[in-house]
Amino acid sequence: MFLSLLLFLSLGLLLLSLLIPFFNHRSHHHHHHNHHPCCNSSSIYGPPTYPILGCLISFFQNRHRLLHWYTHLLSESPTQTIVVNRLGARRTIVTANQQNVEHILKTNFTVYPKGKPFTDILGDFLGFGIFNVDGELWSTQRKLASHEFTTRSLREFVVMTLEEEVQNRLVPLLESASEKDTVLDLQDILKRLTFDNICKVSLGMDPGCLADISKPLPPLAAAFDTASEIIAMRAATPVFAVWKMKRALNVGSEKKLKETVKLVHDSIVEIIRIKKEKFQRDCLCGGGGGDLLSRLLSAGHDGEVVRDMVISFLMAGRDTTSSAMTWLFWLLTWHRGVEKEIVSEVMSLNNGQKPLDFEDLKAMNYIKACLCESMRLYPPVAWDSKHAADHDVLPDGTPVYEGDRVTYFPYGMGRMEKIWGKDRFEFRPDRWFSEPGKEGASAGLKSVSPYMFPVFQAGPRVCLGKEMAFIQMKYVVASVLRRFEFSPVGSDHPVFVPLLTAFMVGGLKVRIRKRTITV
Repeated sequence: MFLSLLLFLSLGLLLLSLLIPFFNHRSHHHHHHNHHPCCNSSSIYGPPTYPILGCLISFFQNRHRLLHWYTHLLSESPTQTIVVNRLGARRTIVTANQQNVEHILKTNFTVYPKGKPFTDILGDFLGFGIFNVDGELWSTQRKLASHEFTTRSLREFVVMTLEEEVQNRLVPLLESASEKDTVLDLQDILKRLTFDNICKVSLGMDPGCLADISKPLPPLAAAFDTASEIIAMRAATPVFAVWKMKRALNVGSEKKLKETVKLVHDSIVEIIRIKKEKFQRDCLCGGGGGDLLSRLLSAGHDGEVVRDMVISFLMAGRDTTSSAMTWLFWLLTWHRGVEKEIVSEVMSLNNGQKPLDFEDLKAMNYIKACLCESMRLYPPVAWDSKHAADHDVLPDGTPVYEGDRVTYFPYGMGRMEKIWGKDRFEFRPDRWFSEPGKEGASAGLKSVSPYMFPVFQAGPRVCLGKEMAFIQMKYVVASVLRRFEFSPVGSDHPVFVPLLTAFMVGGLKVRIRKRTITV
């Protein structure tokens, strides 16, 4: 039966490849005016669309460059919004319009939940975790998590775990590589570091990913990689019925996902069991842990909700910060003047005589500006979708129908001239300061609307770990750059691929040498 399905799909793709030349002369323009009775004020822009097929032909033609294709279509649209009609899928509205983003994420928040199509894609892995639920279940978890994330003790715990990981593992590893002139994959190193760190902060356990990079990743870390990849494939499938049928038949990537999810669930359940036993012993002795799992258990929470919340925290805190730092380190190899400013800021605040503390990190405005500018160009999450629970009209006049997928697009927003100006493709950290040209620790950062720069979402679902992410990224960037400098090996222009979290194809291969600082 599965072979028959594959044959059917192959014949379908062959038919498409035969049809494409026939349609090409009609689709040389990347936008069209598709008038809709609900939208009298303006035309709806989008890719060339045909009866029954929708935009499947142009989608198929551009499937390897969707980010650039969507960005181009959005920049051509007068409202920075396009409508995509795909075969077998609900209408999709993609927007890079700041007013629309605010409407979706805040003003009309209740009309734009994650929605069942989204929760179906992630449900097997994230279950009923905070990132994959709506309504009351989301609200309850949000209040619970919000309380834990705002405690000073958690902030201090985060800095303490960072200090251990960076001083005991990362710095010695980079020192050794510099002495031996070894080429390292910095993306892999940062992913290992952030997984160690998020496991310590969320679970109170150390997977030791960075302890020995010659060893393969521990099973739990490898399972997260596998699950992320397969779920991203689900989301990118032109016809969702394909992955759903593979899941029903338990074949191929869906069979692999099922096995991987079981491994993750079993591992987390076992960690929770051990933690509960330890917690009960510690309570009798008056002790307790500073990690999130200990905090949830001490508050009386238990069961699948805790399991799914913890998996969500690991998922969110793992690859997003490593992705942001990878792209920043690459950009700095092409902007040595900016790198010099970072080192200058770090040395002025802390010349290495004592460990970095929270006050040092808080004052590092220039590093924060560099991180924001890097994430503007290379956001860890390139796009995010909601599903309309009711009919609506976006501020730019685009009609929305119940069930429509509505996507806001941080990658495209970072490349819109209307938002960032003519130099939008340039890496310019000074654009984040109130006074252009004035940089460093003494300069004040601009207040930038989160709807113009939604890399941490915005509104009621704004990322709870935003400040924790900045603490981690500042700590690592400051600690590394005051000691080392990197030279890239290989491709001048690495490829940005947006799976659940964006990554650099082939990693970031670098040579490392110790920095000589003249004070």
